[in-house]
Parts: sequence; C-alpha cells; structure tokens
Amino acid sequence: MTNQNVVVSDAEDLGLAIAAALSNASQFSSAAQKPPVPLTKHVTILSKNQLKRLETGGAEARINAWVDSMRASSPTHIKSPVSLSATDDQNSWIHHHPSALKMFEQIANASKGKQIVVFLDYDGTLSPIVEDPDKAFMSQDMREAVREVARCFPTAIVSGRCRDKVKSFVKLAELYYAGSHGMDIKGPGGRKYKKSNHRAVLFQPASEFLPMIDEVYETLVEKTKSIPGAKVENNKFCISVHFRCVDEKKWAALAELVRLVLNDYPKLRLTQGRKVLEIRPTIKWDKGKALEFLLESLGYADSRDVIPFYIGDDRTDEDAFKVLRNRGQGFGILVSKVPKETNASYTLQEPSEASQEFLATFGAVKMSVQTCMLL
Repeated sequence: MTNQNVVVSDAEDLGLAIAAALSNASQFSSAAQKPPVPLTKHVTILSKNQLKRLETGGAEARINAWVDSMRASSPTHIKSPVSLSATDDQNSWIHHHPSALKMFEQIANASKGKQIVVFLDYDGTLSPIVEDPDKAFMSQDMREAVREVARCFPTAIVSGRCRDKVKSFVKLAELYYAGSHGMDIKGPGGRKYKKSNHRAVLFQPASEFLPMIDEVYETLVEKTKSIPGAKVENNKFCISVHFRCVDEKKWAALAELVRLVLNDYPKLRLTQGRKVLEIRPTIKWDKGKALEFLLESLGYADSRDVIPFYIGDDRTDEDAFKVLRNRGQGFGILVSKVPKETNASYTLQEPSEASQEFLATFGAVKMSVQTCMLL
C-alpha cells in the first residue's frame, strides 16, 4: 500500500478529557466487553454457501440465491410473529454485542492516552434509510455532532455513494471522504498536521474502470425501465441498483436483468447491500481496505497508540469491522435494531441514537479537553 501524507488533528490529553466527560456518567455500564459469537438462527448476511451458489450454480440457482438474500435484508419485509426462540436469540445477540452507549465508560477507558480516529458510514448511519436515495438527508443535529467529533479527531465518511454526492449531503469540508466503497478517497488540505505537513490525500485505485462503469450504467438505466420502481445510481466507481420501491414479485426479474447485463463484463462483480444491488470492479478493495489505507496515510498503520472507531449499518461495513477485529485494535459499532451476524463489538439502535447520544458524547469529550487545557 502506498504511503500518503494527510491532515491530522492534534492529539490532546484524552485521558483528562474522558475523566471530565464521564465524571457524572454513572448511568454507563462497566461490564467487560465480550467478543461476538456467530448466530445460526437468522440469515441477514449472504452466507458462504450462498456465495458458492452464486459463483458455481446455474443462472436459476444464482437468481434464487440473490432473491433469498434480497428478501432477508429487506428492512420493510413482513416478519413472522416473534417466538420465544426469537426472543432468546435477540437477548443472546445483545449480550454478545452490547449497546455502545451503555458501554461508553469502558470504551472511553480503553481509549485513554490513544489517538482516536473515527470512520462513519452514511446511509442508515448518519441518515435514515429512505425510499428515494437522493433524499437521504442527515439532520442538522447529526451534522453538528459529526462536526464536533471532526474538530477533535480525524474523521472519515466511508460510503458506497459517489464521493461528491455524499459530501454534498454532509456539507463538512474538514472530513475525509471515501466514496464508492473506498475506491475514491480524498482528504482535506490546509489544516495543521500531526505527523507531517504535506499535501492532502487523493487515492483512486479503480480509475481504469471508469469507462466500463459508465457504459454499464447507461445500459442498466435503459434496461430497468421495464421494472417499475427500480432506480440506477452512478456512484462513479460503482453502480447501485436500488430495489426498495420495486414490488417483491419483480425482484427475481430485476436480478436476472442485472445478471444478463454483467455477463458481458467479467471484470465487474455483483454484491448486495440494504435494498440495493451493487456493481463493482473485481479489484481487491472494500471499506476495510479503505480504513487501512487511511490509517496508513495518517501515520498510524503500525501504531499501538491509535483507537479506530467504525460505525456502520450495512453488510459492506463488515469488511471494516473485520479489519478492526483482526487488528485487535479499535471498535466496530453496528447500527441495527435486529440481530445480524457481525464482526462488530457493539451496537446502536438507529441513526438518531448514534447522533444524539454516542457522537454527542464524543463532542463532550472534546469540550472537556479544552476545559482541562484552560485550567
């Protein structure tokens, strides 16, 4: 991986800040963190067996696998009545993936003396999931919470969206933006550096695929006109085919249509997110790779004095959660109301919880830093 020099916020006395911020936080639990364990009674992430069916099965098998996964990941799909077994699963999942709010004191203690770096997904994390992806606006409260965090810690938005589009939603110039699942990364310039003071980062590992992406986008826009509710979004280095407004009876037809188009493009692959089919280059790059790249660019690749936080809600965020777990360093936080197989350590219920409480607490830490410095 190529080294880059980027802007980094100054690291203050985080230990004093946390102590001040938590001085009246008796409501937080101090229970020990427990590693997540695999669950077997729910399927919300495409399993290895399903992936094998997609890779080795016939066309019908691949389509059936996609439809099964599309149905399982549908936020609005009608669920059966809650059973005692389902309740047990929920309680077990919460036990192994506790609330990041309730465990904040423990998280803060683990961060003492460390440089915090914050990574945030956008859709479903900073903004709610909405029917029209062009209207996935974040609240002003969320924007202010992110702004306060970015004033103290290096902060990046890592999204499947086009980098320019997600930046137009967030409207904060001081952040790092990694669009197209990390295939389009740009950091701010003109700020005070911690590690160095060279140029800001710009990294696009899939530039050669741009003409191909544009070609497939135009084809899919034309082809999907036959599927009411389907929306195709060009995210520069990847394509999103949204099906949240498509009748479930048409999902198989939509998946088959996308498959037929991609038959002519072996250098592109099909993946899935929440109510979206995503087409990406076959290069080995994802949100986890983007996280590693940014940590290296910031000068923290091999540092034990850094604590990365990654907050996300989608299966594409699992690549970043897995990186943090493999590093044995940092915290993955999944935004979800329902049990999901995940590599994240903690959970938050919904974007408003992430905004109004967890990120706001980070802002309180920053304010405490300034108070301690004045004293």
